[in-house]
Amino acid sequence: MSIPFPVPPASRPVAMGVNGMVASAHPLASMAGVRMLMDGGNAFDAAVATAATLNVGEPYMSGVGGIGLALAYVAAEDRVRAPNFSGRAPIGTDPERYTATDTDIGIMFALVPGNVSGWLKLHETYGKLDREKVFAPAIGYAEHGIGVTHLNSRMMANSAARLSRFPSAGIILDADGIAPRPGAKLKMPQLAESLRAIAKGGADEFYRGELARRILNGSDELGGLLTEEDLATYEAEWQDPIGIDYRGYRIHMSPPNSSGFQILQTLKTMEGCSDDNLAFQHPNTRHLFIEAVKLAVTDRIKFAGDPRCVTAPIDGLLSDGYVAAQRERINRTGAASVSGEHFASKVAPEALIVGNPQEVDGGMTTHFVAADRDGNVVSITQTLGGGFGSGLAVGDTGIFLNNMAYWFDLEEGSPNRIGPDRQVDFVVAPTQAFRNGRFHVSLGTPGSFGILQTTPQFVMNFLDFGMNIQQAIDAPCLRVYEGKRVQMEERFLAPVRQALVELGHEVDAIEPWSMSVGGAQGIHVDPNEGVFQGGADPRRDGYAIGY
Repeated sequence: MSIPFPVPPASRPVAMGVNGMVASAHPLASMAGVRMLMDGGNAFDAAVATAATLNVGEPYMSGVGGIGLALAYVAAEDRVRAPNFSGRAPIGTDPERYTATDTDIGIMFALVPGNVSGWLKLHETYGKLDREKVFAPAIGYAEHGIGVTHLNSRMMANSAARLSRFPSAGIILDADGIAPRPGAKLKMPQLAESLRAIAKGGADEFYRGELARRILNGSDELGGLLTEEDLATYEAEWQDPIGIDYRGYRIHMSPPNSSGFQILQTLKTMEGCSDDNLAFQHPNTRHLFIEAVKLAVTDRIKFAGDPRCVTAPIDGLLSDGYVAAQRERINRTGAASVSGEHFASKVAPEALIVGNPQEVDGGMTTHFVAADRDGNVVSITQTLGGGFGSGLAVGDTGIFLNNMAYWFDLEEGSPNRIGPDRQVDFVVAPTQAFRNGRFHVSLGTPGSFGILQTTPQFVMNFLDFGMNIQQAIDAPCLRVYEGKRVQMEERFLAPVRQALVELGHEVDAIEPWSMSVGGAQGIHVDPNEGVFQGGADPRRDGYAIGY
């Protein structure tokens, strides 16, 4: 069978800039960040302005009640830093209070929010503008209103049942429980006041001040676990990134409790697959990628969790020897079976088991990136978990709390079992790649566990298959699930999908532009010209804006 392997055209032109750029999941959030750059700020100011504005532009996905991770290339220090603001379970968390029949809705699923601490640690350490200026766009949109996009309306309608269970539903829904229509104006005055308090009082206000008291009172009224100690003792943590060398590039990723090592393992496995016909839509390439994902998923399930409780052998997992041994396990003519994406105490006999790296030396989420003329680049992935997080806003704050406790496991033996003060196995994983010591590209995406599968596809599209930054994001993606099941956007050529079926994969064609494979944003900087090139995902409301 003869199959062409075309590089798909981009859905829109690549955004260009010569002074700086922001790419995010909402045009007004990107513009808020660019406004900071144009007013003399840097990428750190722009990142915080973008993050705060996303709380208004897509309140179902992220906000001050959420958690996140960042990678920050600090040009003056010539290093990448990895701020971790992924929250933690309240100290009163008791695994016995949760059951397998629990849903993901309600105050019991809220982790200590980390976003405010993370944003302000970045800003206080490296930002240039006043805090109140950085928060001004978000406050203005929350107070005076933001136009509801078609995606906004659909996502809010999809979450109406979640929201309707709690008194705070009226923040989003009308008296009849109906979500705003496209083109309506959404105002969030309570959130505006909370953002104004944060802008004035900083992290102290959110974690220890009057706003903290109101958050705790609202949580108590709903039977929540958050305590004064939980908030008062929380602080984002600076970490060092992990990374790999990949085809002449150095790719950086957040360390555990991020599961980003799954992405790095997948890329390292593909690096050694030197078939002459390695190409974007070649069935062999897709098959090898699917099988590499399965091996990496299996290792992630075994080793991912709170690094204070379980030690992931990162050096071994990413070593050339271990990756080569794992690569040899791939059946080039057939599909392996996997147990799924979560820990399970009972695994089917035919399912893949983990390797042994010690033997070798060696929901609802958003992503955005900001870059400035001085060379600083800040990449952030942040989340509420499910739609509007736990489905509720506490008290009169307008702040929707995350439901990230749902991403813990309940089973004994899991490295990601829920418990007091625990950090969750966090699947968000912003990336930054360098070539010859100079920043080259940042790519990242939301998408729950799919983040760990679609991010390496975006990276390979850009680094391996010669796509520009917008093409790399637009190109069709796939996801691997339990057993031999694979979902592929139907823009993959039909002969490619059929060839994978013949190799034993159970292929489901999904909608051509599916949010299940992410909503990526990326910035590439031309090392010779210094021009910023940006891409944003049409699967959501993404926009890259340069100036």
